[in-house]
Amino acid sequence: QVQLVESGGGLVQAGGSLRLSCAASGLTFSNAAMGWFRQAPGKERDLVAAINWSGMKTNYADSVKGRFTISRDNAKNSVYLQMNSLKPEDTAIYYCAARYGQNTYTYVYAASYAYWGQGTQVTVSS
Repeated sequence: QVQLVESGGGLVQAGGSLRLSCAASGLTFSNAAMGWFRQAPGKERDLVAAINWSGMKTNYADSVKGRFTISRDNAKNSVYLQMNSLKPEDTAIYYCAARYGQNTYTYVYAASYAYWGQGTQVTVSS
């Protein structure tokens, strides 16, 4: 079955950086569009960044543009989220998501994704 395993979360001070990784198995990764979402306590799960199957098309939430970068390595079945200039409001559980889609689309709604990881906690202290 499909498994998505996130890693790289942790506690960091405001202004610091973290790099999240998501290792995928059980799916044809090069045919999958990927996304990173986050959910803070009492809030909905929102898009952080999305990337199409080839990596040529990306999409970001306005709140992270210029600070976060999504990338993928199809040879390693992995997607990454480089997070710089972190702020306390970035504190949340971060989830990796996948769906098949070999086109130019990036999918921005959580309901569009079929597969999810278990999440990794990111805490940014002020």
